[in-house]
Amino acid sequence: MNTIIIEDENLTAQRLEGMLKKCDSGINVLTILPSVAESVEWLRKNDMPDLVFMDIHLEDDLCFKIFELAPLTAPVIFTTAYDEYMIKAFKVNSIDYLLKPVNLIELMAALDKYKALRDRFSKPDFDTLLQYIGQRTPEYKTRFMITVGNKIRSIETADIAYFYSDEKITFMVTREGQHLPIDFSLDKLVSLLDPRQFFRVSRQYLVGFASIQTVLTHFKGKLKLELAPKSKQEVFVTGDRMTDFKDWLGR
Repeated sequence: MNTIIIEDENLTAQRLEGMLKKCDSGINVLTILPSVAESVEWLRKNDMPDLVFMDIHLEDDLCFKIFELAPLTAPVIFTTAYDEYMIKAFKVNSIDYLLKPVNLIELMAALDKYKALRDRFSKPDFDTLLQYIGQRTPEYKTRFMITVGNKIRSIETADIAYFYSDEKITFMVTREGQHLPIDFSLDKLVSLLDPRQFFRVSRQYLVGFASIQTVLTHFKGKLKLELAPKSKQEVFVTGDRMTDFKDWLGR
């Protein structure tokens, strides 16, 4: 079976590829595509795969744009970082949806469902799906599922102080001081979190309002933040974000 993965989180895509091979050694992942633009280009130039795994929010647009621009007729299994409020939408004629981080048992069940339905597959009703999304009130993640060893933990967003990236790995820091790796980039987290509670102060840090203990003026007009729990590195608000940061503090 030939498949492609459309996912803008590289670690997430690699993890999914590895899990697919565990599920079925006959699965061949042809390519991993991070954006709408690259997906459209690939689909126009290559034969249609048997199955597509597709994230909803890509680096340049919602994945549904792909269906407007490319002849994608293969069945799709959606993956999403969102919780149950989107479940009804994903049931509109798609093969299945998987909530991140993808669980091996649920992945196997989705593949079994695909094998049972592939001969009766019809193109998803994206007009209905997009109508549902357009009518919903914006909702943000209230919890994160993380994998620690062979255990899966649920961390409430309210218990997270801030996020940071180090050596291309993203970490969440809990209010108890735990540093836990997660599969999302800071760019993706900005779209998942309530902007009233979290602010991207630099390329390396996305901080929660409650984690900011002190804001200090620094030389060259910079702002330095003291966070709780204490950060491993000094945290500065970069110049292009200072005005927005001050506005955010005063809301």
